[in-house]
Amino acid sequence: MLFAIVLLLAFILFVWLVFFKLKWLKLSPGWAIVSLFFVAHVLLIFMIGLRFMTPYSSQAKIVQHTIQLIPRLSEPTLVTAVLVDPDVPVKKGQPLFEFDKRIYQAKVDELEAQLAAAKQDVKVLESDVDVSVQKVAKIKAEMVFTEYQKKLANSLAAQGAGPMEEAQRWDAQLVVNQAQIKEAEAELARAKLNYDSQIDGVNTGVAEVEAKLAQAHYYLNNTTLVAPEDGRIVNLQVRPGMVSGDIRFGAIASFICDDGRYLLANYDQEGLKYVTPGKPVEVAFDLYPGQVFPAKVEAIWKASGVGQLLPSGNLPVFERQAPEIPQDQFAVKIVFDDEIASKFPIGAEGSAAIYTGGMTGAWTAIRRVIIRKDTWMNWLYPLPF
Repeated sequence: MLFAIVLLLAFILFVWLVFFKLKWLKLSPGWAIVSLFFVAHVLLIFMIGLRFMTPYSSQAKIVQHTIQLIPRLSEPTLVTAVLVDPDVPVKKGQPLFEFDKRIYQAKVDELEAQLAAAKQDVKVLESDVDVSVQKVAKIKAEMVFTEYQKKLANSLAAQGAGPMEEAQRWDAQLVVNQAQIKEAEAELARAKLNYDSQIDGVNTGVAEVEAKLAQAHYYLNNTTLVAPEDGRIVNLQVRPGMVSGDIRFGAIASFICDDGRYLLANYDQEGLKYVTPGKPVEVAFDLYPGQVFPAKVEAIWKASGVGQLLPSGNLPVFERQAPEIPQDQFAVKIVFDDEIASKFPIGAEGSAAIYTGGMTGAWTAIRRVIIRKDTWMNWLYPLPF
């Protein structure tokens, strides 16, 4: 840059001496065109230096994360209270809206009763197992008695001391006892299956009701909608009496988060050749005429939608872009210290200059003068009339 300044000054001195002081030559239109041609090419050095060493963007705006507040309820529900004022800071967890709790509390009460019944059913199942065990034991004891009576009747019949019909009756009773044992053992197996039906040591019937009860508590808790983090609500339109419910795309308010605020500035792609994260930045906001705020580059978003091809069976068609259409730019994410960032609302616009060589040097000095000129012009422009 120093060479360009010296060269320009030397040429101006040369023109002054030759054409005005010593008058060796007459300043004709031809010499004037040559002189202007030379000066224009020297000025290109300043333009190129400023463009690559201190890239500048007049398209910069504050971006903040927003959360669409959607009630997480299972059915349309009446809004009973609005506990927040528009554009008033709130803290994370602070209640914002209250919804009618009655239908959700009733569901919780119903499932709590079902849970108590399910736990009682487990005890009944345990008793069923004990009853089945005793029934099997009883029938086995009866079978032992039947076998004894059968042997006794057969012995007496063989000796002619008893009727053969008696022996046949005990034979039939033994078959009945055997069938009863199989039936009782099947009932015992069924009772054990019902009692042993568990997930992680909990009866499946109890686990099912507990899961439904947990879901009911979830919806009951969501009848109070709280702030997801520190921030504020703008353009609050919710009023008591409004019905909101299970339509998930129907947000009732937009919540602007305090954390994560940053500046997004657009730059021509070639101007980012020497820009890297951590480079110092100065920002002039339209909201604060005459002021310049320090910042730094956090990231360069090297991506553009023109480079995205959607999956398709069609071959891509490329067409030459019209010269008057500006090229696609890349965005640079710029961050401030928390104390400074708190001054800027979402959507605040301004200009941003990146200093690739640090805050010293001739190119930096010129750009710092330019950005300060721009911010002072905000006192007048745009004109209010």
